[in-house]
Amino acid sequence: MTVSPLAPEWLSHPADANALRPQMWARDVTRNSNGELEVAGVSASALAREFGTPLFVMSEADFRARAREFKDSFDAAFADLCGGVDVYYAGKAFLCTAVARWVREEGLRLDTCSGGELAVARRAGIPGPELGLHGNNKSDAELIRALDMGLGRIVVDSMAELHRLDALAASRGEQAPVMLRLTPGVHAHTHDFIATAHEDQKFGLSMAPDPAAGGESPAAAAVAAALEAKGVRLLGLHCHIGSQIFEPEGFELAAKRLLGFLAEIKAVHGVELPELDLGGGYGIAYTEADTPRPPAEIAQAMAAVVGSTCAELGLAVPRISIEPGRAIVGPTTFTLYRAGTVKTVRVDTADGGTAERRYVSVDGGMSDNARPVLYDADYSAVLASRASEDDAVMSRVVGKHCESGDIVVRDVYLPADTGDGDLLAVPGTGAYCWALSSNYNYIARPPVVAVLDGTARLIIRGETEDDLLARDVDAAGARSPELLKE
Repeated sequence: MTVSPLAPEWLSHPADANALRPQMWARDVTRNSNGELEVAGVSASALAREFGTPLFVMSEADFRARAREFKDSFDAAFADLCGGVDVYYAGKAFLCTAVARWVREEGLRLDTCSGGELAVARRAGIPGPELGLHGNNKSDAELIRALDMGLGRIVVDSMAELHRLDALAASRGEQAPVMLRLTPGVHAHTHDFIATAHEDQKFGLSMAPDPAAGGESPAAAAVAAALEAKGVRLLGLHCHIGSQIFEPEGFELAAKRLLGFLAEIKAVHGVELPELDLGGGYGIAYTEADTPRPPAEIAQAMAAVVGSTCAELGLAVPRISIEPGRAIVGPTTFTLYRAGTVKTVRVDTADGGTAERRYVSVDGGMSDNARPVLYDADYSAVLASRASEDDAVMSRVVGKHCESGDIVVRDVYLPADTGDGDLLAVPGTGAYCWALSSNYNYIARPPVVAVLDGTARLIIRGETEDDLLARDVDAAGARSPELLKE
C-alpha cells in the first residue's frame, strides 16, 4: 500500500481496511469470524435487514458503563474533599425516554436546556430535584415548567433572566434554586462555534470588570442581586468552557477563576456558596488522531486543582458537579449506511501533481450528521458488511443531499472493492448527530436502536413519509376557518 498525497497529516498511512480503532467504538463492537461488524453479538447485516439504513446503532451496555465510569471516578476523586460529585448527563448530546431512564438507573442526574427536554425527563419519571435547566433565552413558560416540576437547579444566564425568575417564583411564594452561569474568560482549544467561555459569545455573565458600572463585573452584580432577591435561592456558580476539548489546562484555569470568585463573594457578602459546577466538554475520539483522557485521569486532575485552590483561599470545598454528554454517549453509537454510487476523480496535489480520490455515496448524510458541515468535524468509516482483501484507497464518504458540502467522512482509506450495496459504519455518532438531524430534502430521520446481550430494539422509531406530511397544511382547504379569517 502507498500513502495517498491527499491524506491529512494525522492519517499517515493506509489503515488496515478491516481494523477497528478501539477508542472510536463501543467496547462490544467487534468483527465476527466472517469479518462482519457486530455489536453485542448482533451483525450489521441483521440490523440493516430488520431496521433499514441509515440507522443509529447504540450499545446500551457501553452507555451504562461510561456513565458509571464518570460517576465512580469523580466520586472517588472528590470523596475526601466534598463527599463526591453530582454528575449531570448533558441531554442535549442525545436524549430520549430510554436514555433518560438509563441515566437515572446509573446514578446520574440529567441536565436539560428546553421545555421539550424537560418533557422527556418527565415522561421518563425523573424527579425534579435530579434535573437542571440551562439556556440563554428561557421563556416564561419554560421557567414556570421548571418551577412546577420542582427542579433542583435553574442555571441563570443573564441579569434579565434572574429578574424574571425572581418575579415568577416570588409570585408563587417560592424560591427558585439558582446557579449563575459565568464566563471566566478561558478560550478553549476547540472550534469557535463550540467554545463557550470567552467573552465574545452569547452565554453567561462576564467576570470582567465593566467600566460603565464603576468597575463591577456583570457576574458580581448578578450575585448581589440574587442574594437580595426574595424569589431566588442562590446555590452557586456554573461555567462551561466549550466542547470536544482534550487539553486539561482550560478546565483547571476555569476552576481556579471560579473558586477565586467564590472567595470574593465570601469577602464581600459573608456567604460561602455551597455548589460549583465545572461543566463538561471532554473530548472523544472521532479519528485515530484523537486521544481522549479517561474519566479517572480527568477527575483526579480536577480534584487536585480544586483541593489546593480552596486550601490557598481558605474556602470550604463546595459540592462539585460536572456535565458530561458527548464523552458518555458519543462512542456508544455508530451510524450504519448503505453505499450506492461510487466514482473516482483526479485531484491536484500540493506537489503540483494529481492523485485519485474515490467518492462513495451513502443513503444518508447531512440530515443525520450535520457536524461536518457545521464544524468541519472529522469522522472515520469502515466497511461493515464483510471483510476485504483489496488494497485500501483514499476515499471520501458523501451523502445523498443536494449540497456539494454534504460530506460524511472527508478522508478515509476504504477497500478498493467497496461498492454499491455494501454497508459502511461511521463510529462516534452518538452525540449531536440524531440531536441535530433534519428533514432536509424531505429525508426522513433515521431510527435509533439499542443493542444489549444479542438483542436489538427500537428506542426511537424512524420517520415515515406520512410523518413528513402530517404537519403540511393543504392550501386547498385543510386550514381551519379561524386561521383563514386572520
